Amino acid sequence: MGDIRTRLLQRMAIFGGIRDEVLAFLLERASPVKILEGEFFFREGARGTSAFVLEEGSVSILKYWDGRDHFMRHLETGDCFGEVALLDFGRRSASVRADVDCLAIELTAGNLLEVSKQNLEQFAMIYMNLGRELSRRLRAADERLLKARAAGSALAADYVFSTN
Repeated sequence: MGDIRTRLLQRMAIFGGIRDEVLAFLLERASPVKILEGEFFFREGARGTSAFVLEEGSVSILKYWDGRDHFMRHLETGDCFGEVALLDFGRRSASVRADVDCLAIELTAGNLLEVSKQNLEQFAMIYMNLGRELSRRLRAADERLLKARAAGSALAADYVFSTN
């Protein structure tokens, strides 16, 4: 089972270049989480200190606006969510609901701190990868907002584009 889980992590951008033994060390400390269909991994606004790697199943990312949850995105086996919490320990920016029964690997900030004590270089690489992945997502979101604004979307009209 460990090899399957290690390969799952290796396919993810945030674990690119991370050695097998470091991933095994991380997985030994990670908790498996089972969430039933229709239940939530977490809700928007809750405090976050962990990310999840979806081992089995699929989830919907939901954002609360104008009195109801709105579908944002669908994630499947091998996808990761909640990673921003590993950087800012802030409140969750969206909710994640299981579309079917799910199994996930929960990676906490504490798990990653343990990696730093064993191999600081690999720890730094994980966080650099995390920063790169979030930067890619931000660029893609900015591009979508620009296109929405150009198309005359009322929602995008409120977004302030920097000229710096």
